[in-house]
Amino acid sequence: MSDYISLSEASELLGKSKETLRRWDNEGKLNAVREPMSNYRMYKRSEINNLFSSFIDDDIQQTVSNHVIPENNYTVLELFAGAGGLAIGMEKAGLKCVALNEIDKWACETLRTNRPNWNVLEGDIKQFNFSEYHNKVDVVTGGFPCQAFSYAGKKLGLADARGTLFYEFARAVKEVNPLICIGENVRGLLNHDNGKTLQGMISILDEIGYNVVPVQVLKAINFNVPQKRERLILVGIRKDINVKYEYPKPYKKIYNLKDALKKGDLFECDVPHSGGSKYPKSKVDVLKLVPQKGYWRDLPIDIQKEFMGGSFYLGGGKTGIARRIGWDEPCLTLTCSPAQKQTERCHPEETRPFTVREYARIQTFPDDWQFSGSIAQQYKQIGNAVPVNLGKEVGYSVISFLNQYYKIKE
Repeated sequence: MSDYISLSEASELLGKSKETLRRWDNEGKLNAVREPMSNYRMYKRSEINNLFSSFIDDDIQQTVSNHVIPENNYTVLELFAGAGGLAIGMEKAGLKCVALNEIDKWACETLRTNRPNWNVLEGDIKQFNFSEYHNKVDVVTGGFPCQAFSYAGKKLGLADARGTLFYEFARAVKEVNPLICIGENVRGLLNHDNGKTLQGMISILDEIGYNVVPVQVLKAINFNVPQKRERLILVGIRKDINVKYEYPKPYKKIYNLKDALKKGDLFECDVPHSGGSKYPKSKVDVLKLVPQKGYWRDLPIDIQKEFMGGSFYLGGGKTGIARRIGWDEPCLTLTCSPAQKQTERCHPEETRPFTVREYARIQTFPDDWQFSGSIAQQYKQIGNAVPVNLGKEVGYSVISFLNQYYKIKE
């Protein structure tokens, strides 16, 4: 494995922006060297690993647990439910799911197969009216896709968002009138259209009667998930409620790939066998030369050039290409397909993509949660999901909020 890593790879490992690393360079906190061919910044792998370890020790407060017991029966309506990652997490925390809406037929089959008692509303959210749940549900949740709005006026209102899926999320919240609503999205929403999209969402929730708590990006690795996934959480509190919402507190322990796939603290047995994608022989011949935690730069130079083609000369990190995950690191964020060239996720020892059950473990789904559809459909459902353990910790934070609310109300 190469002793040096690129700016992109260092940024990914540390969870810090490239701008931050460049600033640390200039301040002398990091020592970059320049790659002779391209003049790109490269960092000593050992120095970056030491820095990552110090972050884990310094930045994350030790908490005993976010666990809290619901003092009443709390209910949740979930939109854009997918294969149920967030819903299972909420259920594990102690919230009762009254209905879930999802458009993908295979994801709906997954939900029904595993939870026959759940009310799965299959189809386009635009076709559903949620008024029957008015004042009967405590929480509305939903991972709506990020779409740009058109800016007609300065203060964006609900009508301006029509045609976007956030409009449907806001409409459902307005119809249900829950105490609290939780939207989740990719980190990229922070900067989407220079931050205007997020500001538009906040002003729409304000218009329909919800104050938005300062937005946070939660790192899954801080919440018992062996994966470097990040989710932006958007929390709206109904304006007549004077109770503070607090995000779940991060845990000190970081789990890695070995914790996901082997018997240990996270799971009671090794990962069950299952089907999965295969690499073509040409790819196997290349990837078997890549060590654990290595990527295309660890290949012999002639193979690098052949495998990368024209992009070999474009510079930049491209750290997901020909990437083999290491046992002693959290997995990189899973995508909808385990064998895409730009976002390779190769097994640490065997030269193959992760299987369906390995994918599910990395997302902290229970082993008995079955996925419907073809192998490709199953990967897509898992890759799109909110990690179950992250959903559970967010669920605890919601229950804590609701316990306070009902105590004051009494």
